[in-house]
Amino acid sequence: MNTQSMSPEQSPLGKTVSYQDHYAPGLLFPIPRQVKRDEIGVDAAALPFAGVDIWTGFELSWLNARGKPQVGIATFRIPADSPKLIESKSFKLYLNSYNQTRMAGLDALRRQLADDLSAAAGKAIGVDIMLPQQFAGETIAELAGDCIDDLDIEVDNYAPCPQILRADAGDVVSETLCSHLLKSNCLVTGQPDWGSVQIRYTGPRLDREALLRYLIGFRQHNEFHEQCVERIFTDLLRACAPSRLTVYARYTRRGGLDINPFRSNCGEMPVGNTRTARQ
Repeated sequence: MNTQSMSPEQSPLGKTVSYQDHYAPGLLFPIPRQVKRDEIGVDAAALPFAGVDIWTGFELSWLNARGKPQVGIATFRIPADSPKLIESKSFKLYLNSYNQTRMAGLDALRRQLADDLSAAAGKAIGVDIMLPQQFAGETIAELAGDCIDDLDIEVDNYAPCPQILRADAGDVVSETLCSHLLKSNCLVTGQPDWGSVQIRYTGPRLDREALLRYLIGFRQHNEFHEQCVERIFTDLLRACAPSRLTVYARYTRRGGLDINPFRSNCGEMPVGNTRTARQ
C-alpha cells in the first residue's frame, strides 16, 4: 500500500483493521505537516518555532533471538521540522507488528525503529527503550506553572478564537502558566483528545481569563495534537507579541501511545519525558 500520497481520511485511523504481528514497516502512514501550517500561515522556510513531538509507546513487545517475548516502554522524539508527522493508529499498528518478530538484541530493535520512523517522517528520529528493570524509577509530575483553571469565567464558545487573546502592553513579565482543560478532537474520527498545556513566555502580561477562554475554545475543534499546539503557539505570538514563547502539551494516551508536542522560539528543548497523573 502506498501511503505517501493519501489524505488523513484514507488512513487506517477510525477503520477496522486486522492486526499484523510480524514486522511490517509499510503500515506507517506519514502526513505532510505543511498542509495545516499553510492554514495557520506558517512558512516552511521560516518556522517561527523549533521543537519536538515526544511519543511514549507503552505497548512495545518483541521476541528475542530464542523466541522469548520481551517488553519495554519506548520514547520517540520526532523533530518539529520534519516534513511529515506520523498518524497515530498507523504508529500503533506498526509497533504491534513486532509482537511475533525476532530481534537480535535491543540495539537491533532500536536501530530498526529509528530507521523506519526516520524514513516515514523525513528526518532522523531519536528512539530510547526502557526495560522492565527500570520501570520502578519512573515518576509522575504535573506541568510547572500557575494553573489558571480556577478562574471563575463564563464560557459560550468552543472553537478556537485568537481574537479574544489580550495582553497588557505596559507590563512586561516572565511567567509560566498551565491548564488541564485542553481538549480537542481527532481530525478524522472526532474522538476526544485530552491534554494539559504549559505556556511559558516573556512579554506583555497575558490576560489569564482571555487565555483560559481561548484554550477552552479547542473543545470542539478537530485537529491532530501537533497541529493544535502549533496553532496555540502562532495565535499567542501574533496576538500578544511575546519576545520568548514556549508551548508544551501532554496528551493522555490512546492505543498505548501518548503524544506530547513542544514548540518554542527560545532555543530550548524539553528534558526527559515525565508523564502527568492523567497519562
